[in-house]
Amino acid sequence: MRGVRVLVGTRKGAFVLTSDGKRERWDISGPHFGGWEIYHLKGSPADPNRLYASQSTGWFGQQIQRSNDGGKTWEAVGNKFVYDGVPGTHQWYDGTPHPWEFARVWHLEPSLTDPDTVYAGVEDAALFRSTDGGQTWQELPGLRGHRSAPSWQPGAGGMCLHTILLDPTDPGRILIAISAAGVFRTDDAGKTWRPVNRGLRSENIPDPTAEVGHCVHHIAMHRSRPGVLFMQKHWDVMRSDDAGESWQEVSGNLPTDFGFPIDVHAHEPDTIYVVPIKSDSEHYPPEGKLRVYRSRTGGHEWEALTKGLPQRDCYVNVLRDAMAVDSLDSCGVYFGTTGGQVYASADAGDSWASIVRDLPAVVSVEVQTLP
Repeated sequence: MRGVRVLVGTRKGAFVLTSDGKRERWDISGPHFGGWEIYHLKGSPADPNRLYASQSTGWFGQQIQRSNDGGKTWEAVGNKFVYDGVPGTHQWYDGTPHPWEFARVWHLEPSLTDPDTVYAGVEDAALFRSTDGGQTWQELPGLRGHRSAPSWQPGAGGMCLHTILLDPTDPGRILIAISAAGVFRTDDAGKTWRPVNRGLRSENIPDPTAEVGHCVHHIAMHRSRPGVLFMQKHWDVMRSDDAGESWQEVSGNLPTDFGFPIDVHAHEPDTIYVVPIKSDSEHYPPEGKLRVYRSRTGGHEWEALTKGLPQRDCYVNVLRDAMAVDSLDSCGVYFGTTGGQVYASADAGDSWASIVRDLPAVVSVEVQTLP
């Protein structure tokens, strides 16, 4: 029977949760790197034993950890992020040298085909790639060299590159999202980039045709249909049917269209999930009821999924990288909260159970379906 591995990054360490295909009983391993922020933890699609983790603290900086045995053991593999051959420096937007503003790695995205190739989205917003299993990192400088870069502004969480989508049908196409600049796309493997934000509307940007400046919280795609994208924005749930060339709002009947995560059912490309929270100043569920919302129509029409979730006095948040799905026959959906709970549904969201509680605040949740 196939199994599932859930990778959980928290403010105070990483946890690895495993189960068989029934997803009823879970083994919990951790905390790994106890006391460290683990901003993201993700496995290689090309090798189920290869995991990468972004480990950081304000005292000791950033470290990439790698596991070759599914999280049983780890090794520190790289903390040198290099621009133009010089660790820790880069050419600033006006072309003059300044210290590299580097806070952390927000997101790790392993290659779909090569376990030794992995991308990193960092704060301040930049994209890096390693081709040696995380030992060394080189920036793809075309992104930060884009003519719009001087106008990029940080969102509330910093100027972070938090989402990386690799097109499974076109190895040259990568989409990334930056808070608060928007979505950018390359079709030549990172040499050149362009913003793909037409149709986005943002309250604090008076120009409705603004090329950049939009606070995108997360974007998602289904591997079978990479030209269709779904976005949770700072207000508004959006959809693109042309790989980001244009966007339309699909918030429909959601109780609020503010939130952070968005994901797509493993087998139904038009089934999507979001977790609305009350507002940009009140980061908790409306009415204190934790509800996942599902659309089976690619947006516009939404249903609340509540069975097994707390429906009173619940004031947690679900962060942008803290939702994921597995690829078993009955698609599993998982999310973690800032209250330290990880919830799982083995029936595509119809019912939920807490598979672990009382962890540190959950920052990221990723899932591997095991052979």
